[in-house]
Amino acid sequence: MFKKLDILILKAFIGPFLAALTISTFVLTMQFFWLYIDDLVGKGLDIVTILELIGLVSVSTMTTAFPLALLFSSIMTFGNLGESFELIAIKAAGIPLIRFMRPLFIFTIGLAGVAFLFANNIIPVTQMKLSNLKYEIIVAKPAIDLKEGVFFDKIDGYVIKLGKKESNDSVMHNIVIFEKKYGLQDNFIMADKGIMRVSPNKKFLEFVMYNGWRYQERGGRGVTNTEFTRLYFKEYKKVFDLKTFGMNKNTEIIYDPKMLSVRQLGHAIDSLQNKDSFYIKKINSDITPYLRFLVYKDSNQLFLAQNKNAPLSNFSQIIPDSLQSSLSESAGYKFSSIQTNMLLLNEIFLQNQVATSVHAIEWHRKFTLSFACIVLFLIGAPLGSIIRKGGLGTPLILAIVFFVFFFLLNNFGEKFAKSGEWTAYFGMWMSSLVLIPIGLFLTYKAMRDSQLFNQEFYYRLLNPIKVTLRKYFKK
Repeated sequence: MFKKLDILILKAFIGPFLAALTISTFVLTMQFFWLYIDDLVGKGLDIVTILELIGLVSVSTMTTAFPLALLFSSIMTFGNLGESFELIAIKAAGIPLIRFMRPLFIFTIGLAGVAFLFANNIIPVTQMKLSNLKYEIIVAKPAIDLKEGVFFDKIDGYVIKLGKKESNDSVMHNIVIFEKKYGLQDNFIMADKGIMRVSPNKKFLEFVMYNGWRYQERGGRGVTNTEFTRLYFKEYKKVFDLKTFGMNKNTEIIYDPKMLSVRQLGHAIDSLQNKDSFYIKKINSDITPYLRFLVYKDSNQLFLAQNKNAPLSNFSQIIPDSLQSSLSESAGYKFSSIQTNMLLLNEIFLQNQVATSVHAIEWHRKFTLSFACIVLFLIGAPLGSIIRKGGLGTPLILAIVFFVFFFLLNNFGEKFAKSGEWTAYFGMWMSSLVLIPIGLFLTYKAMRDSQLFNQEFYYRLLNPIKVTLRKYFKK
């Protein structure tokens, strides 16, 4: 009987779970494209590149989609069982709630393990490929953004205008390039024809122009009497740095801790935390040379020992008046240099602390998102058995509410951990620590057939108060 019951619950659960996983992955994938829509539109991407981008984004969202799908499907499954009175029949047969939750709980633990394998082995590779693909999209066909008759100003320091562009997006006509500089000087290039191409290392954008003129105004800053020159060329190459084409200038393309596994993150954290020798070397090379008195510290001690009866009250006792001014000035310069070097060293230390926090956050994220599957199941399963409503309406609303609550707690904890106000451990595990008691409370209520979401229960509970208030106001 128990085996049939396990099969019944698993069959009722698998369908909603797969549907919820598909919807969750789709929504999270669309969130990425909504964020980068301005950088992707008009790039002339082929269908293979688009499918590859969608696939990489979908895989990278799996660790977030698993907990959301599990929460929604567990609420829906137990809500459907309660609405069709199957849940009541199972309880009437003497089978407790914990027993028929067991097969889904085992499934959830397995899913949490799969989520960890995704986060540790697949997501790092996916993030690396996704970053490379985004960069390739940026530099593959930058000419697409150069529209005919429209000024293009996404390259720092330049404005480009094309009269006509051929279908291959590489051959252009009637080219005008303005150089944006401070001051009165006007420098620009005009050419009848040109070819645009990306350098072999894909770091520079090259304009090879033919039959044109270069206009340049020379003169000092604030001087109105300038020299204006015009230079004709048959062929001229202008090179632009492709760094200004970044999708998001805050995005780290070269390196991201998300590209590392748990083992690699552990090694990186150990390296960042064990940098005492670096700071010692930095102090010896940048600060100690200014503290020359340390060389004579033994002599100073000997001098003080020999002159115990004649303590020194000021420098005038050992330094002649003619040298006090120059020595004070020299000491001031040295202290200023020491202060500058100490500030730089402090900045390096703070950057190292931030890097350590970021790596520790990613290390904990590998586990927290996996453990979230168990936490949200402990909320979804008893919640569904309490509300006893299936379908998409009520389960979807409750799933969104609890997942948004989980998402906000997770984000707040991560922000506080990055700022250094909280440890990475507490910041990343705060959402689980808050939600686990809620899940245990809902499980306790579900095991005792609680009327937590029963409108009739609250009506009967508040009706005496309502009657009393009416009698009071009538008087």
